[in-house]
Amino acid sequence: MPKILKTISDVRDFTSLYSLINRRIGFVPTMGALHEGHLELGKKARNECDCLIYSIFVNPIQFGPKEDLDKYPRDIKDDLEKLDSIGTDAVFIPDNSAMYPNGFNSFVDIGEIGNILCGKSRPGHFRGVATVVTKLFNIVCCDQAYFGKKDYQQYIIIKKMVRDLNIPVEIIGADTVREKDGLAMSSRNAYLSKEERISATVLYKALNYAKDNFLNFESKDGLISKTIEFIKREKSANIDYVEIRNTADLSDVQSLKKGKFVLLLAVRFGNARLIDNIALN
Repeated sequence: MPKILKTISDVRDFTSLYSLINRRIGFVPTMGALHEGHLELGKKARNECDCLIYSIFVNPIQFGPKEDLDKYPRDIKDDLEKLDSIGTDAVFIPDNSAMYPNGFNSFVDIGEIGNILCGKSRPGHFRGVATVVTKLFNIVCCDQAYFGKKDYQQYIIIKKMVRDLNIPVEIIGADTVREKDGLAMSSRNAYLSKEERISATVLYKALNYAKDNFLNFESKDGLISKTIEFIKREKSANIDYVEIRNTADLSDVQSLKKGKFVLLLAVRFGNARLIDNIALN
């Protein structure tokens, strides 16, 4: 089983041994409820680094007041068994007081990129993400950190934050891992009823429709409208957003004639808010 690290000093004592002998530390930050997507990140890190560390921490400051913090799925025993199966060396499992002691009042402001897409409907979410990730990087002192591209906005924000703040961590992105029917793996898929789970497969179908028909549209608005129309075939789909952004920095797109683009979406099915994306070209 991986070594369980509960305190910040536990982590620093553990990782300092690897740092002393110049061994690379790979790190995968998670909120638990692990699925194959999380494990693929670890497998990639295991191949590229000498030490593999995960964190499991349901970060309260990235949840809004009406979001699912209390209901977020938790299963530490199952998580540890999964991490053991891929050869994880250690798991940092702090409590809230370790991460946010009394008097904590310092946050990472990541600017306007945190107010678009998911940040528009979840105010303060990415400030919470950037803050906890910065703290985890400072605690773990890793060389490489691994993030899934399913949450593409998060991936771009973390890359920008590391660059802007000169944090000596290389950010590695990994492609979205999907179920056999195309649904992106997510801890929140557990919220879906049987009927909603079937309906949710429309998301990947819609993304592929957009990619396959990308060259037939001169304007982004036309492609977005058709993608929304595709998703709305499922009556239970409640669309938060469907947008096309520049791949490199998520800046707004004026024309589809030149550049690299990604289509991103967030759609609710019952109590589950699902996100996904696809590169268009």
